[in-house]
Amino acid sequence: MKNKWTLDDWLNWQEMLMEETIVMGLDRVGIVYNRLFPNGVPYKVITVAGTNGKGSTVSFIDSIYRESKYKIGRSTSPHLLKYNERFAIDGQDVSDKLIIKAFELIEAKRENVTLTYFEFSTLAALIIFAEANIDLAILEVGLGGRLDSVNIVDSDVSVITNIAIDHTDYLGDTREAIGREKAGIMRTSMPCICGDQKPPQSLLSYAKQINTPLTLVSELYKNEIGLEGAHQKLNAAVAVKAIESLADQFPVSISMITEGVKKARVAARFEKITIGGKTVVLDVAHNPAAVEALINTLSEDPMETVAIFSALVDKNIDDMIELASETIKHWFLVPISAERSIDLESLKNKFDEPESTTVCLNMNSAIRQSLELNEIKRIVIFGSFYTITDASKIIKKFEH
Repeated sequence: MKNKWTLDDWLNWQEMLMEETIVMGLDRVGIVYNRLFPNGVPYKVITVAGTNGKGSTVSFIDSIYRESKYKIGRSTSPHLLKYNERFAIDGQDVSDKLIIKAFELIEAKRENVTLTYFEFSTLAALIIFAEANIDLAILEVGLGGRLDSVNIVDSDVSVITNIAIDHTDYLGDTREAIGREKAGIMRTSMPCICGDQKPPQSLLSYAKQINTPLTLVSELYKNEIGLEGAHQKLNAAVAVKAIESLADQFPVSISMITEGVKKARVAARFEKITIGGKTVVLDVAHNPAAVEALINTLSEDPMETVAIFSALVDKNIDDMIELASETIKHWFLVPISAERSIDLESLKNKFDEPESTTVCLNMNSAIRQSLELNEIKRIVIFGSFYTITDASKIIKKFEH
């Protein structure tokens, strides 16, 4: 039966396979990984973890290597519009056919081992990259590090962008606890590049304990970059250090680095669209540290700004609102298509001034109402990946 399944069939089935969407731990996925790759994956690996900036850092690394002759695989999550966005080879998303073929192989090797949706995705990436005979894979960690399924692979370089408070139910509620989880992607004698400006002691101690050469990056990248915001200059600097740490095996020229950083693009990281003379900014900021970076980037070009906003109920929404409140003149609150989304009545109650909010029936209504405000020049849409996904599905129709 499964040999006739579409990609959607496979994904719907995977979502039903386990009741919990997130199950931390490497035991189950490790069994299947060892059946698929008894000698490990046949390519070099850079693993990227961190609370924020993972996707941007992966994009910088990928973009630099794409200036070279090396064949590069890139695995990221979550996707915004199409599942295929999770896997790219030399910058091109892979086909349904290749993903289905990988799923069929996983299913053949899985036997009685139950896997989550994300574990299927991780294993599929590794198979797709092996089949494509790539030189190097850049793997974005989904959640944490130590117990994330990406950590079944022994990386040649680990990257930790930063450590902030997020996913406390799974990772702990202090930077020390979270730092230890992120540090779990390090490997003995293999370089780790860290962009956190005040790394927790737990991370520093673990690096020392397992003899990981740790490079702390504090200087911003100096040249032109393809992504907006001062924080992206740090992400670019981290990406360059990661590439330099593999220079013996994968040398790249200074011009490749310069061009790659300049050309880097990543969806929904301060992504700007112009509609009817207004700037619409899409940003997946979904925790206080990311919102702070977003607001700092908005303040580089001050103008009257409104927000379309929603978030998941388990996020620190109060701090997100507080950080943005001075910059945002009015908030359009929207329902989002996620099980864990906050209900709009509860969200509205988080605002001290109820008149500063408009509760909208749906994303379409929120975008339409915000575009109708003549005096407003900029609309920022943020709060969750789900918020951006919902907006991305319909925003094109407003451009015409």
